[in-house]
Amino acid sequence: MSEKDSTHFGYQTVAKDEKAGKVADVFHSVAAKYDIMNDLMSGGVHRLWKQFTIEASCARRGQKILDIAGGTGDLAGKFSKIVGKDGQVILSDINASMLGVGRDKLTDRGIAGNINYVQANAESLPFPDNYFDCITIAFGLRNVTEKDKALESMYRILKPGGRLLVLEFSKPQNTLLERAYDTYSFRILPKMGELVANDAESYQYLAESIRMHPDQETLKQMMLDAGFDQVEYHNMTGGIVALHKGLKT
Repeated sequence: MSEKDSTHFGYQTVAKDEKAGKVADVFHSVAAKYDIMNDLMSGGVHRLWKQFTIEASCARRGQKILDIAGGTGDLAGKFSKIVGKDGQVILSDINASMLGVGRDKLTDRGIAGNINYVQANAESLPFPDNYFDCITIAFGLRNVTEKDKALESMYRILKPGGRLLVLEFSKPQNTLLERAYDTYSFRILPKMGELVANDAESYQYLAESIRMHPDQETLKQMMLDAGFDQVEYHNMTGGIVALHKGLKT
């Protein structure tokens, strides 16, 4: 298998056309327990990371917002309240199980009317050029096979002046923190997944996928290469997570 035809799935090397299916299997498996595992894995801190993303989006009433890999709807639900009845929010995810959990959760909370659900691949987003005021992708980019294609697809559908926000696990900026994080990720996280979700293997993949994701500066350059301007990032929790922001000018 040539290098151009292969990619990583965690620490494994797989054919590019196989990765999406393998990632899909992971998220079909974890969808039902996704929210409770997020709270357990992060000690609830993921809610602060996401709230910071909402605030950094500068979302306003009447805007059109796309949340890619939106999963169980944490960001989309908040955006729905911000943009109001004259705005539009689209929660998009490649995984039908995750999309279904998100739709059911938001519907049960009475969040409806200005929100739609679209199953889509981030590498080829099925939306018109220059359509959205803001695009977010939280903890999803690392699972995309062709990240460059996905960033270019996001750039295409953003309006001039629109903003992309990528919230993702990144590289800790302190050696001691990095060692502690590695111990947690590879010794504790899979066991937690086995106990709560009966699935240690999927959480082993999630830990590995974080390590294979581009670091802060690399992702910044990827966004610049895709056409974004004024790209910057903000480290949170010592760089365990970073929020990258870029504008389409």
